[in-house]
Amino acid sequence: MGTGDLMSSAGWNALFSMFVTLGLIAVTWVLLKEIRWDRIFRHPLSPGARLLQLMLAIVIGHQLAGFILDYWNWTSSLKWLFGSG
Repeated sequence: MGTGDLMSSAGWNALFSMFVTLGLIAVTWVLLKEIRWDRIFRHPLSPGARLLQLMLAIVIGHQLAGFILDYWNWTSSLKWLFGSG
């Protein structure tokens, strides 16, 4: 594997990670919209409440993406355990 192939692989890995992270943030945002925020906020559609929902979506989505990407890397590294790399 040459240097160009290695850099290309790293680039594709970064792009995949970005799409997974942004996708899970979007999914989390949609799921958070289902929560009844009127029980927590006096004005659930106010900019402050929406900003908190956005921040929660970013934090939860990023944590979930981190878990999934770590798991993906772990499973792809298992081939070295069995010597079929």
